[in-house]
Formats: sequence, C-alpha cells, structure tokens
Amino acid sequence: MTSTITGLPDRYRPLDEVGPVERTETGVIHSWRAKDRVLNRDVAVRVHEPGGPAARTWITRALTAGGLATPALAMVYDASEGNGDGSGSAAYVVNEWIEGQTLAERLESGPMDEREARTVLRRLAEGVAEAHRVGLAVGGLSPETVVLRPNGLVGLRAVPAATGTVQEDIAALGALLEHCLTGSRAGVAGPGGSPAGGPLIAQPDLAALVRRARSTEPGTRLASAAAIAALLAERPRSGATPVRGRDESDSGWLRRLREHRDTGQEQQTQLVTGGPAAPPADDHAGRGHDDHPGHDDHPGHDDGVAHRLDPGTRPPVPRGRAAATAAEDPVDDEPVTDDGGFSPARRKMLVVGLPLVALLIVIALAYWVGTNVLSVAGDVDERPGPVPTAPSTSPAAEESAAPPSGAAPAVIAGGAVFDPFGDGDPDNPRDVPASHDGDPATAWATYTYRGSAEFGGLKPGIGVVYDLGSAQPVAGVGLTTTTPGISVEVRTGDTPDGDLEAFPVATAGTVDGTTELAFDEPVTTRYVLVWLTGLVPADDGFAGDLAEVAVTPAT
Repeated sequence: MTSTITGLPDRYRPLDEVGPVERTETGVIHSWRAKDRVLNRDVAVRVHEPGGPAARTWITRALTAGGLATPALAMVYDASEGNGDGSGSAAYVVNEWIEGQTLAERLESGPMDEREARTVLRRLAEGVAEAHRVGLAVGGLSPETVVLRPNGLVGLRAVPAATGTVQEDIAALGALLEHCLTGSRAGVAGPGGSPAGGPLIAQPDLAALVRRARSTEPGTRLASAAAIAALLAERPRSGATPVRGRDESDSGWLRRLREHRDTGQEQQTQLVTGGPAAPPADDHAGRGHDDHPGHDDHPGHDDGVAHRLDPGTRPPVPRGRAAATAAEDPVDDEPVTDDGGFSPARRKMLVVGLPLVALLIVIALAYWVGTNVLSVAGDVDERPGPVPTAPSTSPAAEESAAPPSGAAPAVIAGGAVFDPFGDGDPDNPRDVPASHDGDPATAWATYTYRGSAEFGGLKPGIGVVYDLGSAQPVAGVGLTTTTPGISVEVRTGDTPDGDLEAFPVATAGTVDGTTELAFDEPVTTRYVLVWLTGLVPADDGFAGDLAEVAVTPAT
C-alpha cells in the first residue's frame, strides 16, 4: 500500500517538507522529513516527479552513493525508480536524517573565524572527495543542505543531487568557504576571492584557495576536492620554523636575571641616594602607579620626584627590611658621600684590598702548577721506555684515510621547493633558506597531510632542490631534521626543474636527528634534490621538515 500524498510505500510516513525544491531537466524533487515505521527512526525522503524513466539517472547516482560510508555525506538507505504511469508509484531516495543546525542557520549569527571555517570545510571536502573516488559527483552543496552535527562533525543531507559534476562540486566548496569567512553569499568574484563589492577574505591563503576553486581556467583551478581538504588542514605559518630548545625569552632565565639585576640596582640606589619611602595610603591619589600599599618599590618606577639626602645622613629603612639591611651593611657610622659614591675609608679599602686578593690568587695558581704539572713532567722524564715513532705513511695515504665528512660542506647558492605532483601551491617556499642557513634551530617544513604518511595519498612526495652554483663532485649529503623518521631520497640532476625522472636516485634512507647519507660513488652535479617520500605523525596528520642540509664534496 502506498501513501496517497506522495506515492511512497506505506513504510514511510511524511512528517513535514524540508529543504529547497530541486528543479531538473527531467522534473522536480521534493524533500520530506519522514518516519520509518519499520525501524522507528527519522529519515529524509526525496521524491522525484515524475517517476519512471525520467528519474532513472538520478536513481542510478543514488545507488552509487549507497556504497559510501562517510560522516560527511548522508547515507542512502533505500531507492526506487517508480513506474511513472500515473499509478501512484513514486521515484524516491531515502537518506539518513542528520540532526543539527544547518550552515545557513549558523551564519545568520555572523561569519566563522578561520579555525572553525577550516574545520567545517575540510571535513565536508573529505566526504566529497570520497564520492569523487567512486566516480560520483555529489551536487547540491549549499548552506541549506550542509548540517553541523551536535558532535562537531559535518553532514550533507541531500545525497546525491539530481545532477552535478566534479568541477561544480569543487566550485561549490570554494563558495561555501567564502560564505563561512565573510558571511555573504558567493556572487560575482571580486579581488581576493570575494564577491564584487562584498567583504574581503582576510587570510591570503584562503582567499587564493577560494579563487582557485571557483576558477574556470584549466591552469589555475583546483583539480580535486582532496586537494582542498589538504590545503585546509592546519599548517605552519610563514617564516622559519622554530625548533624546540631552551627558553631564552623574557619568560625564561633572561627575564629572571634581568629582574634580579633591576631589583639589586634599585635597592642600591635607594640606599645610596635615598629612594622614596613607602607613602601613606591616601598619598596614592593622582599618582601614575598602582594604589596598593607596599608596591612603592617597583623596579624602574619613576614618579618624576628627585629624592636626595643631606650629607652625613642615611635613608630611612622600612621595618620589614631592617634586619636584612643591618646584616648586609654592619658599618652604620660611615657617612655616604654627597656624590652618591663610597666614603673615603671604603674607597681606600677597595684600592688596597683588590690588588692583594689578585696577588694571592696568582701565588696559589703558581703553586698548583709547580706541584702538579711540573712534577708529573719530571716523573715522565725519569722513567725509561721505548720512544714512540710516527707511523711511516705517505702524505697520499694520510689524505685518503681522512673521512669525506671531514671536508667542508659545499656552498649552496640557493634552493627551491620541488613539487611536480602538487596543485601549484608548493609547501612553505619562503622557508627554504632556513634549511641551509647553518642554523639547525630553523627549518623548512611540509604542510600537514591527513590520512596517511604518504602525503595523504595526494602525491608520491615533495622535496627541495639545491643549487651548488656549478657542477662539482659530490660524495653524499648530511641531513638534520626535527621530525625523526622521515624517509628521503637524495637525487642529482643537471637542471633545477623538469619531472622527477630527470633526477636519478643517488642514495636513500631514513633520517633520525642528524644522518649522513653517502653515495655509492661520487657524482658530478650542480643540483641536489632532497626528495621526501614518507612523513611522520604530527598534529592532526603527518608532516616532515629539513632543519639543515649539508652537501659533502668528494675528495
């Protein structure tokens, strides 16, 4: 028995119509939230009018979507073509009902921040990429059909749309990203990937991604939803990548040393020149400092009032510090000079005492040298024994015995990211100089890739090609990384560009901290390519870096 309203099987009871009406060349599609009476759950039912052959293409697409299992796309539970002969049998697709707030409802309160927009669109793009892998263009990507699930995931309700293409899906993802960041619907593109006259996207990399996703030029547009997902993943910012090390900022030991020094200087200044005593609580009105009692001795504080004492007097000492002051300066009767220096008696003690201390130190050192070093030397002279002789090796043998690593590294004239399998947006190209600047505290790093250590399945690798300035014999490469465990190949070539096959493999291995990769035989080359083939786990995915690259010349 079928429903007299929609022509659905009696199993599905429509509750209310939801979502926009989809109009196609073969008819229209209406969507309902319905109750599955057999499994007692809410479902989304979409009905194509008319049914029969007119809906065949759409039903075929729905059957393909039924093989997908990703939280970003509503699952397909059931589908039927109907007969289209007016007997009441409808063409329908039954989807998972996704609870949550639609993207359109969320954006009514304002645009998203960068992190939220990246997360939402990345998760949606990952689901669309799964559909593209099985040959299905999803279609229907709009703020009204994208739902923010309560558990933080994202879902698309209407799967699949009646029609669609892969490139239309990519353009729709770019439009949704723009909508999330600006709060305005994508229209005619203006500068920065924004609608003409609309707000600009503040993040340059996201503005470029929107522009490329919506581009119709084959040379500039993005080729896959998977590339969008990878580019939206969190990545290191521009600039040299810092390496974990000692805390030498103002929050570390330098700050503590500076505070100790400033406090000591202030205390000495107050004792010598008569710094301000603690004022009464009501004297703080109108002052340019905190109105808290006991906070009158902040380092570096200057209230613009000069305090001086008459000669022969001493500054008042707060009761809380009387004992400490007495312990540090037991000579209470010595006057302080008017120029802020020590008294003549103390100055005389310093002038006479310091040279005496220095003389005593010199005598002690001389005694130690005489009793230890000279006695040992005399004992060696008295003991008979064979006289060691130098091995009879020729200069040529000595030169060949020296390890290649002892030679100074070859000078690297420059470098560039080598990404022939990428989408035109190489990983952190500005950071390449940090990989050969002689400072292992800076590095060139890849983007963060999700899914697998093999660059998320997007490409076989990425690397940096280094220019030695001229062709010269090379025996190997020393590599330092802050991501131990990365897999690399060291390749050489005659040109800085071209495809990967233009750079034959000279050696390969895994880099753990600092690793020397030697060639089987020296190679005369100008360009050395360090090609990363495997990444290591990082935040939210996989990444790798090159902190220092040293090319070892052949000797």
